[in-house]
Amino acid sequence: MTSPAPHDTITRTVAVAQARRRRRRFRPRRLLLGLAGILTFLLIWEIASRTGAVNPTYLPPASEVLVTFGANAALTGTWVAVGQTLWSWALGMLLALVLAVPLGIVIGLSPFLSRATRSTVEFLRPIPSVALIPLAVLAFAVPLQQSLLIITYGAFWQIFIQVLYGVADVDAVAMSTARSYGFSWWQRVRDVVFPTMLPYLLTGFRLAAAVALILAITAELVIGTPGVGKQAGLAKDAGLYASTYALVLLTGLLGVVINLGVRTAERRLLSWHQSVRGES
Repeated sequence: MTSPAPHDTITRTVAVAQARRRRRRFRPRRLLLGLAGILTFLLIWEIASRTGAVNPTYLPPASEVLVTFGANAALTGTWVAVGQTLWSWALGMLLALVLAVPLGIVIGLSPFLSRATRSTVEFLRPIPSVALIPLAVLAFAVPLQQSLLIITYGAFWQIFIQVLYGVADVDAVAMSTARSYGFSWWQRVRDVVFPTMLPYLLTGFRLAAAVALILAITAELVIGTPGVGKQAGLAKDAGLYASTYALVLLTGLLGVVINLGVRTAERRLLSWHQSVRGES
């Protein structure tokens, strides 16, 4: 009996791996479970409101809120508010990224700076971003600037801490080898530090994206920065509770879209990393 040729074996192995990858990419069971959870939540909401378990004036039935959600989606003002919220979110994330990555690399690569800044980091990091609202109002006159202070502060720590973890995970032997070959500081950062740090950086970015959206909506509710949060506050003050909950659902949908976008970018940028290869 003749054994299969090595070429045939490799071809068969590749075909099996590709078939498994296609099956894993399309996971109808997970999708169905997610839809079932959403439908169960909406059903409980509907029953609680219709039976009077909660006051339907302040918690309208889910069906009514969904109808209002669809009506709001046809309004230009809703999408203008979405754009304003996303603009605040994107600017805050950009500022946090520009500040956190260089600082994290410089501090992480310097044992002296790491020791000197440890107590300051541990003091500032636990401060809630919403506690800075009075400072933001006093320091800036423009609502967008006030929001950016809060968003950037909250997102900064998520990215900064992950960058520190990533720099600390760099192989000391690899750094010593690069140094012995005459690599400059920038070359060591680019060729040794950055590939190790990138998974940590993207994890921090994903965490910061969720935090930044929460803070953007909070600033719009409290400060009055234009956006979805401000529209929800105005609807609540006017007694339009169905519209208020519809805007809350819109906020949740924004969070899902942002999370999916960040995760997709993470998988593409880390397609070479073992964590992503293991998932796919």
